[in-house]
Amino acid sequence: MRLGELKAPPGAKKRRKRVGRGPGSGHGKTACRGHKGQNARSGSGARPWFEGGQMPLQRRVPKRGFTNIFRKEYAIVNLRDLQDFEEGAIITPELLEEKGKINKLLDGVKVLGVGEVKVPLTVHATKFSKSAAQKIEAAGGKTVVI
Repeated sequence: MRLGELKAPPGAKKRRKRVGRGPGSGHGKTACRGHKGQNARSGSGARPWFEGGQMPLQRRVPKRGFTNIFRKEYAIVNLRDLQDFEEGAIITPELLEEKGKINKLLDGVKVLGVGEVKVPLTVHATKFSKSAAQKIEAAGGKTVVI
């Protein structure tokens, strides 16, 4: 293989439309912009969402519901995520974040009851589902609401 024989893989080349290079190019004179008008001018053109003074779509469609600014969002942990911890471990939100079980603490940690706990654990969290609390206590562990 020689340097002159190299070819780009199919679909790799993207040729730019060369406009304003004379009548022979097919893109001469007005350079594909038409005659006069807003979009024919340099440095002009409407914003992508501008509809020429017509009532814009985002104002025409009906609005529904509202956003609760006091909403609390909890980091979710299932019981199956706690199986890696050894017997008698004290599990805190900081430890869960450190071990990579949750990404961010957000407004707290909620423990859900998906999975089983086989060893007694002391779990500190903001909230517990009923099934999670029952399963932790059935295994001999404790739930501590912080």
